[in-house]
Amino acid sequence: MLDVLIAGAGVSGLHAALRLSEHGLQVRLLEAADRVGGRLRSVSVEGGGLDLGATWFWPNEPTVRGLIRELDLPTHPQYRRGDALYQDPRGVQRLSGNPIDVPSSRFSLGAESLARAIRRRLAPGVLRTGTAVTTVRVEPDGIRVESRGSDGGLEAMKAREVVLALPPAAAAGLDIEPRPSSELMELFRRTPTWMGATTKVVLRYARPFWREAGLAGSAMSHTGPLREVHDMSGPGGRPAALFGFASPGPGETVVEAPVLAQLTRLFGEDASAPLEMWIEDWRTAPYVSPPDAGESQRVDLYGHPGLVEPFAGGRIHLASTETATAFPGHVEGALLASARVVRRILDRRAGSL
Repeated sequence: MLDVLIAGAGVSGLHAALRLSEHGLQVRLLEAADRVGGRLRSVSVEGGGLDLGATWFWPNEPTVRGLIRELDLPTHPQYRRGDALYQDPRGVQRLSGNPIDVPSSRFSLGAESLARAIRRRLAPGVLRTGTAVTTVRVEPDGIRVESRGSDGGLEAMKAREVVLALPPAAAAGLDIEPRPSSELMELFRRTPTWMGATTKVVLRYARPFWREAGLAGSAMSHTGPLREVHDMSGPGGRPAALFGFASPGPGETVVEAPVLAQLTRLFGEDASAPLEMWIEDWRTAPYVSPPDAGESQRVDLYGHPGLVEPFAGGRIHLASTETATAFPGHVEGALLASARVVRRILDRRAGSL
């Protein structure tokens, strides 16, 4: 009998596993993918890491900043110097200064370095990747959790409490018995998955050539395919990179040629020849975005009381950035959601002793 079983090794699930383990609880963390981090996904390149998912954290976010200090991770400020660009059907306009970017910071080795650092703190046996939770069954003597491994093998475990560290829409796809109320399940399904409708494009270059022209690397566009563009270079401009967000419609995908054509119109011929290019369509990310992830735009549901309060007699908890009552959609929100669940579990345990 485990004290807590956690489904999902994004930053919320990892953080919950770390803190609960530190308090002596017997914890198991199951992750369907073969990696940790969820939407903290980065690629390692010479000189640092480039983010295909979450990118920034901000000065007013003490939880993530405290964790960064605890884990001793290198960070650097977002580059903001120079002019920004504005694109509409009439063409490209150069703006005086950079009204697009705000003071923020980035993980020098990529945001996934935060998840990997937490993973290294977990005791052997706590985390198991390649293991997808399929069924959560509440029974009189505990909660039975069934999972399927990447080899197709089935396994069952029992825990006193369960944390679903998943976007609510992904949690709605689990077989939960007894079934939560229809109102609660509808809330799960209608809550949009942060970045679930987004495609992120990252391009690495030999040098940050836009800076040589006095540009910040930032742009807003009403023509696309990228609706906004930012500098993703590391400290001192290495690795040199740009990234942008696109929101393709149903049946549409983002492909290389139109992106390169747009960036060439914005930044000049040097933009047409990146060393590497990544297109991360989060609509198709397994275990993150359900097939209809882009349909709901109800971001006002983030932090809804139905997502914050545990169910099944207080024994099943939700912990993801969508459930945060502050900073939803940020790494800070994911950590605050995790901290909320950890406090509840520890308080419940203290009250039962």
